[in-house]
Amino acid sequence: MADSQTKKLFQVWKGNNKFFCQGRLIFGPDVGSLYLSSFLIAGPALAFCVKMFLKGKDDSKFYPIAAVGLVLTILDLIFLYMTSGRDPGIVPRNSKPPEPEEAFDVTNPSMEWVLGRHPQLKIPRVKNVYVNGYPVKVKFCDTCLLYRPPRASHCSICNNCVQKFDHHCPWVGQCIGLRNYRFFYLFISTATILCLYVHVFSWISLVHERKGIWKAMSRDVLSVILIVYCFVAVWFVGGLTAFHFYLMSTNQTTYENFRYRYDKKENPYNKGMLKNFTEVFFSGIPPSLNDFQATVSEQAEEPVESIHHPFAEHKSSKEKIDIEMGDRNINDEDYPLPKILRDLEYDYDEDDMKPKGEEEAIINPFFIEEERNQILHNSLAGDEFNDEKSYQRNGSYGGALEPIEQSTSDPRLDHSASV
Repeated sequence: MADSQTKKLFQVWKGNNKFFCQGRLIFGPDVGSLYLSSFLIAGPALAFCVKMFLKGKDDSKFYPIAAVGLVLTILDLIFLYMTSGRDPGIVPRNSKPPEPEEAFDVTNPSMEWVLGRHPQLKIPRVKNVYVNGYPVKVKFCDTCLLYRPPRASHCSICNNCVQKFDHHCPWVGQCIGLRNYRFFYLFISTATILCLYVHVFSWISLVHERKGIWKAMSRDVLSVILIVYCFVAVWFVGGLTAFHFYLMSTNQTTYENFRYRYDKKENPYNKGMLKNFTEVFFSGIPPSLNDFQATVSEQAEEPVESIHHPFAEHKSSKEKIDIEMGDRNINDEDYPLPKILRDLEYDYDEDDMKPKGEEEAIINPFFIEEERNQILHNSLAGDEFNDEKSYQRNGSYGGALEPIEQSTSDPRLDHSASV
């Protein structure tokens, strides 16, 4: 019997997340991209601040410029880490599928066996709920074994269902959802302001030189690099900021905007622009549904149940057992045939199945592929059967029925009478 082990929830977490500080910080599996994002922000910004500080020795008005740039850089990094290192709104998964609301008629032995093998057939794939008077469809998640809340979706990268799922951001290394969307928007908007700030004051630094703009550019290469770098970056972060400003004003997520197109139908979540912004920036952030530091009891070697629709993909029976964790030690004997199939009799007349002249020709009752093709070929070649001699074939469809002399050769290899 499996031994019971006591562990923290983050140690037995079934998602693809990575945890730090004993489960206090949760990141996505691509957390490594956070280092690149930090370098792309802090590197140019700190270089700009150092340059402005050095210029302040000649002109003191550059000191405030350096200070503001440093504050914007620190704020942007803080918002980046607050977005990446917190629970975005993960919905706790179930260990067992919910009980079906409608009972199925399982009086048929075959139906009883099928529902036993595939319990997900009992569970409706979609349910209707009402949000602000509008019907909204919620789907059943085969991995988390639950009906996703409205606006939730399953992230294939983190392998979790996330409340108010917006998207998975590779630059942040985390899903963007209900509990970190506010910080994500503050991150990209601050990055936009920082790019514009560095771009503008780098130009001012060049213009401030009295030897002419071209000579100043040849001598101040760092300012030129910062101008080009910020000009390119602002199109990305600035465009992203503008797009999410539109999404917030209409109370949409990126996923909903690309999937449902609310401009073509009524958005049940739109409360008006003012209330939509209030909901994002001034409403309380709901607490996490997961206590990653909680103590849980884990059964060693106990596979995690999950449900996979048997007709969705062409997978083997072993792969269908557990789509999430997999069960490597399952034999086909664990799933015997149903009683209705086991009771069938396969006592075929061997005289009819074996070739003429052979005494011990055995035909597999389940017909392997090669034998089935040969027997099918023979069945197509015959047109009528003689009452006195079974499976006698006519020479042609148009000719008279004549008995065929017994031959020691295998009639299945005789293709002279084939169509």
